[in-house]
Amino acid sequence: MPLDFPNSPSANDTYSAGGRTWQYNGTSWILLSLVGVVGAGAVGTTELAANAVTSAKIADDSVTSAKIGTGAVTTTKIAAGAVTAAKLGNDISLTPADGSITEAKLGTGAVATAKLADNAVTQAKMASTISAITICTSSTRPGSPFTGQTIFETNTNKIKVWLGSVWSAGTSHDAPLLSVQYLVVAGGGGGGKDTGPGSGSGGGAGGYRASVTGENSGGGASAESPLSVSVGTHIVTVGSGGAGGTSGNGSSGSNSVFGSITSTGGGYGAPNSGTGGGGGSGGGGLTGGAGTANQGYSGGSSGTSAGTGGGGSASAGTSSGNGAGLASSITGSSSTRAVGGSGAVTSPVTKTENTGDGGDGGASSANGGAGASGVVIVRYLTADTSGYTITGGTITTSGSYTIHTFNSSGSLVIA
Repeated sequence: MPLDFPNSPSANDTYSAGGRTWQYNGTSWILLSLVGVVGAGAVGTTELAANAVTSAKIADDSVTSAKIGTGAVTTTKIAAGAVTAAKLGNDISLTPADGSITEAKLGTGAVATAKLADNAVTQAKMASTISAITICTSSTRPGSPFTGQTIFETNTNKIKVWLGSVWSAGTSHDAPLLSVQYLVVAGGGGGGKDTGPGSGSGGGAGGYRASVTGENSGGGASAESPLSVSVGTHIVTVGSGGAGGTSGNGSSGSNSVFGSITSTGGGYGAPNSGTGGGGGSGGGGLTGGAGTANQGYSGGSSGTSAGTGGGGSASAGTSSGNGAGLASSITGSSSTRAVGGSGAVTSPVTKTENTGDGGDGGASSANGGAGASGVVIVRYLTADTSGYTITGGTITTSGSYTIHTFNSSGSLVIA
């Protein structure tokens, strides 16, 4: 139909005919809309010029699934940077042509978390130079890995990388370590018996190792460093005391062990004519046995028929006395342990168990006394154990510490 524009129009006057609307701009009539002229779906991929769809042409939230035909928007139709977060409606579900949405087509920050479907970003969607970490076990590794693919095995706590023909040995990533202070005392040595006119000598105290702040280890050593332990089962061995001699030497005490910390059993006491046994602390005799460095002192020596004292954790035995022990407050109260056995005792007394004290040497025809068993005590800051379950030994608390006392062998279990 012919167009019959008004005569002498004013600026911004409009004229409509056949579904079209024009507006006078002061010089000429400008077509404003094509309402009703362009049918639904009329503008497909072939109707769009290359790079015609720019960011400025797209209203915010206007690109929804219903507006896009399958395969209609190819990479050549999208100007660089045109697809921004603001242009994508939250109900968008695109089926773009393979490779059509390139990095150049995406505006900065266009692909926000809300735009990604759950589990949408798989390893297959990533470039060959990018590897996500696959969570698996050593028996459920990827069947067809690519070079550089990275996995974490939950049963070995190791991160491994596929090297093209074999998985790397992996790097361990264990649970955080727990710092523990310890006192490890070995069993004391048994006292000796002299079969002649002389007397037996005292047994040496069990080796004494400690990492308690402000205290000492045996043999004049300073406190050792705390031990770092991980989740798992840590075997604890509490050494027994050595038996007293009935016809000569007593028996040496047994070692106590916690993790990498071993305290050596006390040396046996000898008859006055013999040589004391070496150990954590040495047993007494005509020649005293040597102590172990940083655990205890040597036993006493004598040139007479009198029995000598066994070495202790704090001092050496002498011809007339036993070596002293060390005091520790690891449990919250002070207790002295690892005292050397006395020599020439008419009736050797039974030593208190779990002290690591050396047994006494018998006077004249008296049998030597048995050494005392050792002990293992560990403690840690209670505040450091959030998320852990820790069992083993007798559990007590003192101030900011939790204490585990092992009077017999067992296990410290951290889970």
